[in-house]
Amino acid sequence: MKKLKSMFIGAAAFLLAPFALANATTYDIDVPGMHASINFKVNHLGFSWLTGRFDKFEGYYIHDPKNPANEKVEVTIDTRSVNSNHAERDRHLRSDDFLNVRRYPEAKFVSTNITNQADGSKLIKGNFTLNGVTQPLEIIAHKIGEGTDPWGGYRSGFEGKTEFKMKDFNFKKDLGPGSATVYLELHIEGIKR
Repeated sequence: MKKLKSMFIGAAAFLLAPFALANATTYDIDVPGMHASINFKVNHLGFSWLTGRFDKFEGYYIHDPKNPANEKVEVTIDTRSVNSNHAERDRHLRSDDFLNVRRYPEAKFVSTNITNQADGSKLIKGNFTLNGVTQPLEIIAHKIGEGTDPWGGYRSGFEGKTEFKMKDFNFKKDLGPGSATVYLELHIEGIKR
């Protein structure tokens, strides 16, 4: 009887799986620079902000407005594409003092859990790998909108914010306590597969 019950539960789960994912939609992240950007800023000696971006990255996300348990985010960043609008500084950022791009040319974020918050935002928890180190990272994201585009496709867009300490990812250069945190601003538009 137990075996029969287990078989029934397994068959039901298999048959109902497509319905559980019926509202889940997969989006490929749009071309960086056009409608998607990963920007960063770091306080510079308490005087101003050093700002920049990564010009090359790719990824996808699964959005399900009814069940965040079905949702997922995965993004890979080409760290060699760091751009702070200053060539000499960018060479330094690529060195082993910071991003160490010769040894670790990619950074990656993979979500592990996504929940809807009372204020309408999403809390995206995941693992972020940078400079050969993987640490947990949390992103607060807000949906901007979704709908049909002028070319007959379907798109959705989100913005998000997160931050991390340089020391947590083994950056060698210590810029002092005021400059220890990197703030990331994410603007992501996705095209439905």
